[in-house]
Amino acid sequence: MGERFDVIVVGSGPAGAAAALAARRAGARVLLLDRYDFPRDKACGDGIAAHALDVLAELGVTGAVDGYAPLPALRLVGPGGGAVARALPRPAYTVPRQVFDARLVAAAVAAGAELRRHTVRRVEQYDDRVVVDGELTAGAVVGADGAGSVLRRALGHPVNPDRHLALAIRGYAPALPGPPEQLIVTSAPRWPAYAWSFPIGDGRANVGYGEVLRGESLTRAHLLDRLAALLPGVDPATVSGLRAHHLPLSTHRPTPGRGRVLLAGDALSLINPFTGEGIFYALRSGALAGAAAAGSPDRAAQRYADDLRRRLGTHLRHSSAAAWLARRRGVVDGAVRAARHDDRVYRTVVELGLGDGRLDARTLARIGTGLVGARLAARRERVPARDAPPRH
Repeated sequence: MGERFDVIVVGSGPAGAAAALAARRAGARVLLLDRYDFPRDKACGDGIAAHALDVLAELGVTGAVDGYAPLPALRLVGPGGGAVARALPRPAYTVPRQVFDARLVAAAVAAGAELRRHTVRRVEQYDDRVVVDGELTAGAVVGADGAGSVLRRALGHPVNPDRHLALAIRGYAPALPGPPEQLIVTSAPRWPAYAWSFPIGDGRANVGYGEVLRGESLTRAHLLDRLAALLPGVDPATVSGLRAHHLPLSTHRPTPGRGRVLLAGDALSLINPFTGEGIFYALRSGALAGAAAAGSPDRAAQRYADDLRRRLGTHLRHSSAAAWLARRRGVVDGAVRAARHDDRVYRTVVELGLGDGRLDARTLARIGTGLVGARLAARRERVPARDAPPRH
């Protein structure tokens, strides 16, 4: 029935490109589908951590961040106003997704994947094949088609519920003065929520604001107001390219796949609940899905689930635990205070938020001590928390 491929990948963002690259490395005939032509924009913070580059290196991709200046440091401002600014263990980059994704797609095509513009509407799974839109057939299909995934719906999984889903708005503005660093400013009254400013290196920065949904509608005006409140150096009138997007958090993941159909990246709700980072997860899960689809299509879902559990399972449990703890904004203030005084705590927090790190007893103990210290400091200063709502 129709054209036959070994692997069809639906969605050509980082997860899809990684899946196509991994499947090609296994010798599969790969069709890569996307509803847009490349280059195309994608609403995102554009932050590329070193962990993402590690996965690309494993896939034989170099040059994904060429021409963009490294960001050597991260500044994190807690809900209570305390801050920590330290050098990252390894530099990060800010690369607009219009550039980054196009480079990854080009690498997949150069590796032998076929790219087509096509909007997938229907997927039918049989014992020996998967049929896409009645005309394309494959041994296995990888759904890397984002937060509104058609493949996810085909497997019977609804979108994430509130408290496991965030909404963010992103744009580009003149970079803030000061040293080149990633800046994250958390919000006290709307926590869990934060604004960010990630310099690109060309005089602009990717700026935005996002918060976890809690059963109320969030308007564009609200998101922009919060952005301006947390980043007073950013004038909303100067922000261009504003786009909103949902972030399905990894605290509510569907099963990784069923039979010959697999999910990767945002389609699998692989967004770090602690930081909102998703590119590393997308690349890692996409690479694992592509390898499983190409290597053993008849048992692709089981192999993929096993590989995903082995590579990310412990980390995902720890990041979910960290997100649960961090729902109490005092815990975040304690973590910021501990990270300011202890580089090992800072590195643990960074690895947990940007890569596949884990919590440890020492870090939890230091955060507890920092929490007590932050409370005592607040009492001594006798001032309300930064950005706190007025009392009536």
